[in-house]
Amino acid sequence: MKAKGKTVSLKYVVFGILLFLLIGSIASCKLKKDYTGEKVQGVKSPRTVLRLPPNDDNPRNSEGDFIMLNNGKLLYVYTHYSEGSGTDHDPAHLASRYSLDGGITWSVEDEVIVPNEGQMNVMSVSLLRLQNGAIALFYLRKNSTLDCVPMMRLSMDEAQSWSDPIACITDKKGYFVLNNDRVIQLADGRLLLAVAEHPTTEEGFRAKGNLYSYYSDDNGKTWSSSTRVPNDSDIITQEPGVIEMEDGQIMMYIRASGGVQHLSYSQDSGESWSPLTPSSIYSPLSPATIEKIPGSNNWIMVWNNNDGSNPATKNKRTPLTMAISKDEGKTWTAIKNIEEDPNGWYCYTALYFVDPQNIIMAYCSGNRTSGNGLETSSITVLSREWAMTPLK
Repeated sequence: MKAKGKTVSLKYVVFGILLFLLIGSIASCKLKKDYTGEKVQGVKSPRTVLRLPPNDDNPRNSEGDFIMLNNGKLLYVYTHYSEGSGTDHDPAHLASRYSLDGGITWSVEDEVIVPNEGQMNVMSVSLLRLQNGAIALFYLRKNSTLDCVPMMRLSMDEAQSWSDPIACITDKKGYFVLNNDRVIQLADGRLLLAVAEHPTTEEGFRAKGNLYSYYSDDNGKTWSSSTRVPNDSDIITQEPGVIEMEDGQIMMYIRASGGVQHLSYSQDSGESWSPLTPSSIYSPLSPATIEKIPGSNNWIMVWNNNDGSNPATKNKRTPLTMAISKDEGKTWTAIKNIEEDPNGWYCYTALYFVDPQNIIMAYCSGNRTSGNGLETSSITVLSREWAMTPLK
């Protein structure tokens, strides 16, 4: 009986091992499906999959950007504030979360990517896969209201380690703002970014920025400045972005006063710019994000579609709206809201195209009645089909 009992126990052990291996195999297949996007294809209309709200020792989780690693891991790097009330000058470092299923679920613990190496903070992340395969990480190192400069680090091992930082602006000293998800690489390999320089005068910080682009033809080792974007008007200009057009022109789109986004164009890959002109994109004084949809000539834009005609939302960064252009920004269609709380505050968007079917976006989301409006970092997924389809 004792020997028989041992035999029965052994059978249960063997059965348990086989069951464990079967479950593992199913999980492996599921993970493989997630990598190929089969699960994510079920996402049609926007679905918020992650919110990182503040807490007592973390007053703000702010703007970030995405990069897909070669092993299928989707990395999100964002600004994590660690002290103060979450103002732009409070202490912060760059932290990351990751997803193994194309952005549907996310890790629960932060990993510090860049510690607070600035005397104030580090913030405002752009991630870019270079044509040579390296990953470039851009961010602002902020020491004071007189010293804020974009920095670049490179990873040659899929974000396992990062090079020492390289300053992207060395010809001037000052306070330069580079928004998140703003750096591009042109078809000819040139790296290009746009900044707003905000001089500090006797009266304090000046809201109207001087706009420049900076470019590198050696993968970020050295950088050169464009001439200043001409602006003889009283229009406040801030937080520019750039996008390459089919004919080789570069369009700069600009957060501006006056009720609309403003534009400037470069015929020489960002070395000089045309005078500032208004666009037809109604907007409060808030940034837009415009990117080319991979594999097509279509553009996608996310911004606050708010012309100020509603007194309840005038000058507020709501709603958060998406639109498509099939003529490089001349006209916009398929206009629809992603967030539309009248008390909400939505801005500093990052867009990433996970695969041919799906888009993932991150943005600051808050409520001006209960916080500073920038305190929560949110991630939303949606299908390209939904983005491209006009509302009925």
